[in-house]
Amino acid sequence: MPKIREIAQICKSKNAGPFLVTIDILFEDPARYRAVKATGVITEALFAKLYGVKESDVLLTPYDSANAFKATLPRQVPAGGIGDTDVYGAQQHAPLLDVEVPINL
Repeated sequence: MPKIREIAQICKSKNAGPFLVTIDILFEDPARYRAVKATGVITEALFAKLYGVKESDVLLTPYDSANAFKATLPRQVPAGGIGDTDVYGAQQHAPLLDVEVPINL
């Protein structure tokens, strides 16, 4: 099965304020986006599991017109707080890169 790193054009993260992070997964090919969406792999439950947050704290929005998913979730450590290792939230997408998606390429 291909991993998100192999099928998404862009997978990135950034702060959405000091207490939230936003993660974007974008696909260049609309057919590939629709195939990924149809699998039901990218869910609030996936983000909750990967990031150790409550599923109810994940706001996941598929943007069909942009062939993209956007998730916003709480940061474990506020940006710039003691123990923060990613003040800009720019590396928070990494756990998603190895998620397998059951589609045929």
